[in-house]
Amino acid sequence: MDLLPESGIFSMLMQATLMVKLVLLFLVSMSIWCWSIIIFKILLINKAKRQVVDGYEAFLQAEDLSAGLHAVSRDPQSPLAIIGSMAVREFRKLETAEIDRERKRFLVKDTLRRILRQAVSAEMKRLSSSISILATSASSAPFIGLFGTVWGIMHSFHSIGQAQSAALATVAPGISEALIATAIGLGVAIPASIAYNFFLGMLAVVETEMVNFAGAFLNRVEREVSWVSARGQRRDND
Repeated sequence: MDLLPESGIFSMLMQATLMVKLVLLFLVSMSIWCWSIIIFKILLINKAKRQVVDGYEAFLQAEDLSAGLHAVSRDPQSPLAIIGSMAVREFRKLETAEIDRERKRFLVKDTLRRILRQAVSAEMKRLSSSISILATSASSAPFIGLFGTVWGIMHSFHSIGQAQSAALATVAPGISEALIATAIGLGVAIPASIAYNFFLGMLAVVETEMVNFAGAFLNRVEREVSWVSARGQRRDND
């Protein structure tokens, strides 16, 4: 027995109540918004992941700190180039500050550690923006769809009561119309949930590479910059 109206789903939607239509319109808008975020984030995070992996490898392979920063800055939009630029700018400010060298040597590690942490956090904030919308949609869309279904079923039972008939042919079309809202709600929630968890995994990889780069940058400054290294300190004492 075919419980759907012969004219199809479009006809069912046209026969739905105004509230159910509003719920469906909201869910469709939510779906378009989610898919826009998904497509944009796939491109953005994939690009950032490739940039940080390649940039970190190039930084490690470079002969010295200067060559490493030059290799990273070949792609100015790379998160590592932005992080390195912020760290170098802060390092130059400390280097030219009018305080004695021993004080600078005391401050440089903590100063660089702070600015590197801030730079990594800023990049993570930029890359993860709008991701929370996917989580919100994944958790709320089924309930919004369920609300539309409950409203539609209430309307169906009211119509059945007025028709004074409990035959399946009378009951089924109204209920099937109402269930469309739940189906569309799940259609919004499932891809949003999958994409949200997928992006969390990708962002964890990107963050790990940025933190590794920050550590390698700090190590090279301590090892290679003369007035920061222990060798430079011994020279000052001599």
